[in-house]
Amino acid sequence: MAANVETMFSVREKPWHGLGTIVAEAPKSEDALRLAGLDWTIESNPVFDGLGNVIPGYFANTRSSDKKVLGIVGSRYKIVQNKDAFDFTDNLIGEGITYETAGSLRGGKTIWLLGKMPERYIAGDKFEPYICFTNTHDGTGAVRVCMTPVRVVCNNTLNMALSGAIRNWSAIHSQNIGTKLAEARQTLELADQYLVRLDEEADRLANESMSEGEMRDTLKKMFPVDEDATDRQIKTAEKAQDEIMICTLRPDLIQFLNTKWGFLNAVSDWVGHSEPVRRTQNYDENRWGNIIGGHWMLDKAMSLVGAAA
Repeated sequence: MAANVETMFSVREKPWHGLGTIVAEAPKSEDALRLAGLDWTIESNPVFDGLGNVIPGYFANTRSSDKKVLGIVGSRYKIVQNKDAFDFTDNLIGEGITYETAGSLRGGKTIWLLGKMPERYIAGDKFEPYICFTNTHDGTGAVRVCMTPVRVVCNNTLNMALSGAIRNWSAIHSQNIGTKLAEARQTLELADQYLVRLDEEADRLANESMSEGEMRDTLKKMFPVDEDATDRQIKTAEKAQDEIMICTLRPDLIQFLNTKWGFLNAVSDWVGHSEPVRRTQNYDENRWGNIIGGHWMLDKAMSLVGAAA
C-alpha cells in the first residue's frame, strides 16, 4: 500500500492519495479505532537467541491480530494499548472536539487519531485547528499530543514553533478517571493557549512589512550554498527560492503581500505542496510527520523573520 499507510479511516473525504474508508462520523475513540483497523492489542513475548535460549531483559511487542512483531523493547518498557492511549480523548467529545481520521503507519508501529476543534479566525483567516494523538509500539516514542492548525482557504498547515505556547506534549494516560479528566482539560488548555499565541503572532507579523529584497535575503539563509557546491546544488537552492517567491503572489495571500506573515504562509505553502527533488520510499511518511509535528523549515523561517521560535 502506498505512502506506508497500513490502515485508516477518514470523515467526509479520503486523504493519503485516496486511501482509507470514508465514514459519516466516529463519535468515540473505540469507533475510530475499529474503523481505522486499530482494534488490536500488543502482546509481550520473550525473545530467543539462535540456540533457542530466552534473552533476558528483552521482549517482542507482538500484534494480536496477525502476530507481527512491531518492535523489540527492554524490560522497563511499558505497553500502552491503542484503546488505553486514546480512550481518554472521549472526555474531549462534547467540548467541541470530533474525530476526523485515524490510522497506522510503518506497518502498525505508529498509530494516530486526529481530532478537529471548532473553527477559529487567525489574522482574519479561517482556520481549522486539529489535535493529533500519536502512539508507537516499537519503543521509539511516547504517547504524544500536538497542535496542527490548518488555514482553510489553501489547506496550509501552520503549526509553527512559538514562544510562550508549546506545540506538542506527552500524555500520561493513567487508568484513574480523575487523572484522565484532568489530562483532557490540560489538553484543551494547552491547545487553546497555542491558538491564542498563534493569533497574536499572526496579527503582529501581518502588520510588519517585508520587501522582496528582504525575502530574497531570508531565503538565501534558509537555503545556504557552500563555496564548493555543485551546479546542481546551486540550481536546486535557487529553484526553491524562486518557487517560494512565486507563492507569495498567490491570490489567497494578496492580502498579506509584502508582509512577514505573507512570507511565512508562502513558505508553508511551498513546504506542504511542492514536489521533492527526489521522492524517497519514506517521503509520504516523513511528510505526514512534518504536517503533524511541525516542519523544521517553517520554524527556521519563523526565526529568521523575527518571530520567536
